[in-house]
Amino acid sequence: MTQRIDYASAAPEGYKAFGNVYGYLLKSDFSAELIDLVYLRVSQINGCAFCIDMHSRDLLKLGVAVEKLVMVPVWRDAGDVFTPRERAALAWAESVTRVCETGIPDDDYIQAAAAFNDKELAELTYAIGLMNAFNRFGVAFRTSPVGVNRAA
Repeated sequence: MTQRIDYASAAPEGYKAFGNVYGYLLKSDFSAELIDLVYLRVSQINGCAFCIDMHSRDLLKLGVAVEKLVMVPVWRDAGDVFTPRERAALAWAESVTRVCETGIPDDDYIQAAAAFNDKELAELTYAIGLMNAFNRFGVAFRTSPVGVNRAA
């Protein structure tokens, strides 16, 4: 896969604006693990190899067990591997990411609102939206994962 353009260098102010949202989310009350699990799941749905690689590595650095990491795509069937809060975040991430298919039904919103207060739900949705945007950049411009030879 050959990278098309380096979008961060091509439009640095736009990249910085997205970075500001990322920085805001780092200051939220969410744990880094929960946010990275959401980023990973959104990236898996969207097929962004760069982001899947990055967030998998981030989760491993946080000490998340490989056994948990590999269960992210099938979190609904993973039993107690994920906390109730993580399951609620992953469910909301899937519904919001697949908005074209789901229309984000009232039941999905009700379940998310039961798990998170208004501020948390807004911030979680910012995180989901941000990752969906970054996934679109990564896929559109063929950003290679760290472990892939970029010259190939």
